[in-house]
Amino acid sequence: MATHWTLGCDANDPHRVAAFWAAALDYVLEPGYDDPDGASIVDPAGVGPAIGFLRVPEGKTAKNRMHIDIRVAGEPPLDMASREALIREKVATLEGIGGTVVREERYEEHLGHVVMLDPEGNEFCVA
Repeated sequence: MATHWTLGCDANDPHRVAAFWAAALDYVLEPGYDDPDGASIVDPAGVGPAIGFLRVPEGKTAKNRMHIDIRVAGEPPLDMASREALIREKVATLEGIGGTVVREERYEEHLGHVVMLDPEGNEFCVA
């Protein structure tokens, strides 16, 4: 059996970042977790790991050494036009809740993934 684990993240505004990632991942705020200096989100199906956000005084100063990739296109086979449409739909949704597009990466002539920033400048990819 796999070990249960939680991804821990630093944040200036843990509740804002938790709300963004809950919407991005179809997670929910962890029931009963009520801390002004922290927030936690969980997979409502109980399958994925929890993600915790704790307030820290310092801001982000460098590129992430680890980041989340959101895989909206699922597993192959999926035609490239359908895959690109799913990626672009998710990117538009994430922009609407505070995400920022950095750049698109292509695999030959096809969209591979989109690099984005969350509301506090943390990099992640949508593929």
